[in-house]
Amino acid sequence: MSKTPENLQPENWHRYFAINANNAAWSMSESLEDVLNHTELLDAAHASAWHWRVAGTKINQMRSTMLLALIHARMNMGSSAWRYAELMKNYFTQNSETPEWELAFAYAIHAWAALAFGKLDEYKDSYHKATTVLEAIKDPEDLAVVLKTFNLIPKLSY
Repeated sequence: MSKTPENLQPENWHRYFAINANNAAWSMSESLEDVLNHTELLDAAHASAWHWRVAGTKINQMRSTMLLALIHARMNMGSSAWRYAELMKNYFTQNSETPEWELAFAYAIHAWAALAFGKLDEYKDSYHKATTVLEAIKDPEDLAVVLKTFNLIPKLSY
């Protein structure tokens, strides 16, 4: 994490740390192949979520829940990954203003959490929905960002 700016006012601390912990966790989640022994990744995700709960909006909090679902799924923490994934998927799929890139993330991470928790039917359903939504993403940069995570999801042959 970068050095805290000297002019950062106390009322902005939570937001600053939420953003930095979030960015660190997402970056690690996209680059680490073996996450099981990287507690820093788990710590960063939880730190981000805690700070967003103090200083964030509902969308910030749900995005941090999405991050928690992803990290817990990647670390084979199936039960907690599933709880986080269900919360964030319900939020993003029930919000008609959710952009395609975020909906694709929601389904992809929900699929991974389902797999980590042993819910194979839910994995197949969410994985399929993620691939469908991925095809609807028009912006190549948005697609590239989602694919970084989507391409890490273990693929099951049916």
